[in-house]
Amino acid sequence: MKTYTAIIEKCPDTNLYVGYIPGFPGAHSQAETLDELNRNLKEVIGMLLEDGEPESESCFVGTQMLTVA
Repeated sequence: MKTYTAIIEKCPDTNLYVGYIPGFPGAHSQAETLDELNRNLKEVIGMLLEDGEPESESCFVGTQMLTVA
């Protein structure tokens, strides 16, 4: 079992949750609820892994809070 980091945002225009897996080409989805998005992303990752582990385009490092005056 492998763990992936998902970046999740909420679109103000559609009110949908949008998620993607950094460095995992094609691993993105959207949904009306966070639970649905979680299921969708797991399904997408499962389908993409059927072709083998993709070569990572990048590696998630973390997040930072920035203060701008």
